[in-house]
Parts: sequence; C-alpha cells; structure tokens
Amino acid sequence: MSERPTLAIVGAGPAGLAAALAAAARGVRVTLVDAGGRAGGQFYRQPAPALAPRPAHAPHPRGRTWERLRDGLARHRAAGRITHLTDHHVWCAVRDEPSGTFAVHSLLGPAQEEGRTVRADAVLLATGGYERILPFPGWTLPGVVTAGGAQAMLKGALVLPGRTAVIAGTGPLLLPVATGLAAAGARVTALVESAGPGALLRTAPALAAQPGRLAEGAGYAVRLLRHGVRTLTRHTVVEAHGTDRLEAVTVAALDRDGHPRPGSARRIPCDTLAVGHGMLPHTDLAETLGCTLSGTGVRVDEEQRTDVPGVWAAGEATGVGGAALALAEGHIAGRSAAARLYGTAPDPRRWAAAARARTRLRAFATALDAVYAPPAGWAQAVTDDTVVCRCEEVTAGEVREAVGTLGAGDLRTVKLLTRAGMGWCQGRMCAPGVAGLAGCPPTAGRRPFARPVPLGVLAALPGTDAGAGTD
Repeated sequence: MSERPTLAIVGAGPAGLAAALAAAARGVRVTLVDAGGRAGGQFYRQPAPALAPRPAHAPHPRGRTWERLRDGLARHRAAGRITHLTDHHVWCAVRDEPSGTFAVHSLLGPAQEEGRTVRADAVLLATGGYERILPFPGWTLPGVVTAGGAQAMLKGALVLPGRTAVIAGTGPLLLPVATGLAAAGARVTALVESAGPGALLRTAPALAAQPGRLAEGAGYAVRLLRHGVRTLTRHTVVEAHGTDRLEAVTVAALDRDGHPRPGSARRIPCDTLAVGHGMLPHTDLAETLGCTLSGTGVRVDEEQRTDVPGVWAAGEATGVGGAALALAEGHIAGRSAAARLYGTAPDPRRWAAAARARTRLRAFATALDAVYAPPAGWAQAVTDDTVVCRCEEVTAGEVREAVGTLGAGDLRTVKLLTRAGMGWCQGRMCAPGVAGLAGCPPTAGRRPFARPVPLGVLAALPGTDAGAGTD
C-alpha cells in the first residue's frame, strides 16, 4: 500500500460525495469517478454552466446540503485530496489478487471509445439506481419517457419533454416530476398514481417518524393544486395512443386486486407521458467484484462494507431509499474506509448520528416500498403483440409462449428461448418486465461488464502493474 492510502469512489451523487468528503478529511487520497459532467448525480443534477437557469428551476429543495457538498468538494480538490474525473463511464472494477489493490476501468466522454484505468487500494461503490420500466401497449411511442428521464431533461438541459404531459406510475418521484414540469411551463393534465391513500395510512407509524418528509409531501400537494394538476389515485395507464408519436393515453381505475376496473377507462390527450414504477439498485460493478446481494441491493454491514475485502457500498446500490439515506450511508462508508485503510478499527460512536439517521430512513424506505409497489395485475393488461424487449423486438406473446408452451421457468431460460435481454442493453431495461410477464422472480444478470465496451479498449488494457494512480 502507498504511504498515503488511495480510495476510488464510483459515483458522484449524494452517497459518493458524502463518502469522498469524509475520507478526504481523514487523509485518504480520493479519486471520484463519475459518468456525469458535473457532480451531484440525479438528485443534485445541475444544468451546464452555459445555460442560465430560469427562476422556475431554482433553488433546489435541499439547496444548503448541496452547497455544503459542492463547496467541500471544491476545497478538497484545490488541496489535492480529491481528484474528480467527470465523463468517465465505469464498465468494470477488478481486484488484483497478488497486491490486493483494485483497477477501475472506464470509458471517456460521450463517444466512449477511449479507456482509462484508475488504480486504488480500496473501492467504494456509490453507483445509484435505475428506473424500473414495465411495458404496456404503446410504451415505445416517441413522447413516452421515464419519469427520471423527464426530470433529467428539465434539471440538466432546462428543456421540457413536451407541452402537455401526463405523469404516471407509482412512487414518490412522480411528485417532483409533476410539479417541476408544471412550474417550468408544461400543462400537466394528470398525475396517475396506482397507489391509494389507504396504503399510506397503513404505514402511518413509519411515516410519522419522518415529519420532514411528510411536510415535503404536503408541499408537493399544495403545488399540484396551485398548478391545477388533477391527481388520480388507484389508477394506471392502460395504453398509449398515436401514430408517429404520442397523442393520448388511456387510464383506468384499479380494483382491489390491482386489475383495471371494467368501464372505468378514460382517454387523456397529451404529447408526453412520463412514467415510472420505482427504482432498482445498480449492482453490476458489485457483482463483477463478487459482492453478495441481499434482495436486489448489495449486502453491507454496519460500516457499509461488502463481503469482499476492500470494497464498500453506499446509497441506492445497497437499497433504494432516497438522498438523505444515501448521504448517511456515504458518510459512514467514507469514515470506515479511511480508518481501515490506515489499519485501524473505526469507532462507530464517531458516526452515531449518521447511523441513527440510517436506521430511521431505512425503516421509512421499507414502508414506502410496501406502499408504492407496481399494481399486482399489470402483466395481465399487457397484450401479446406488445414489444417488451426493444433491443431484440421480443413481444409479450413470445415470452408467454416460452413459459406456457416451452416450459421456461426462469429469466435465463426465457432469454435463451426468446432472445429477450440479449440486445444492446443486456436486459437492463426489459428484465423487470420480462420477469413479471414470465411469472418468475427477477435474478441478477451477472454481466461481466457494466456497459458495452469497444474491442479496442479491451485490447489496450494495461498489464498487471497495480500501482496507485491513473493510467
């Protein structure tokens, strides 16, 4: 190990930034590797410097926290304690067994045709999450976007995905998307939420333990009323309509079993549908390193350590729970990594406040997961001719045939029989939908790479030199 230990942190969202500041403040040389052009991740996504934000886009609801993270990052960068690598798309992280150090491989810039390798004594994964996408008739039409995609367009480019929007699906993300688009000038004709008020009441104890979150939710409700956004709870999108692009959506009320109720369908004209059904942890890099998963997230201990020595994980990668939880986990992970890299056992009392926040916020996230689950009957509403794997153009009927006629009982077999998940995205988009249609549990893909890699980059990989730094 070098005289001054090195830590590579993948991801510059809330968890990655909190971890970087905590580790750098304790003498660790941090390399922060991120795909974004600026720090902040999706939650603190900032527009390009050349863009002048309009008043509707500022300030951020947690602006003071962002300012603290941003200013801390700037100080540590100026002092040489943190190296921030932007536009670096990490595709693999590996451990060099003889030395015990790590190599983090990334692709540079928008073209992603040139590679770079960061070497460090330890790795902290703050890779965030990605949206769960569930298919429905018409979901491939231009004008249908994910809720997070609409938010990214608004935050990062200060542009609207369309002029007349419907926001649909389930989960807390729908609220800031609807209010953000409305404040920016879009006409949001409806917010279609499959969960109902009764589900929220059943989780009242966990929700009451987070009064700040309840106040935030109330604030969103007030803004929805102010902008005249109609809220349809216990409703779902049945179909999107259009020829060359989206023209309207049909929504319907859900019965007690989560199926569209006959006779309740209504058609809503719009040119944009922003739809989302929650988030899933991004675990590709963790799986490549051999980390064990717990459910859909990376399993960690009380210090945010994985079961692979030298690898920590924090934020949505360990289980989706929001920015506040990611900040707490990142702080704990950064402090733990710093102590361990210097060969000492950390004192948990030093991060007791963060640990208490983590416990409360995890309970809150578990309660929300129970409330904002996709409707139980969503798969039955998908027609056989609906494309579910866009890369390979596999339809729902083909998936059902693989299960019902050919006897497939898991995602791997469905993939082999239909090619669903064999395309460019390697199942990252379609796996939840295919699993739901097949009636089998989603399983980890065990992909060797976290993103497609040019053969030239693979051929040019450095040798076995495991010194700290970058190549």
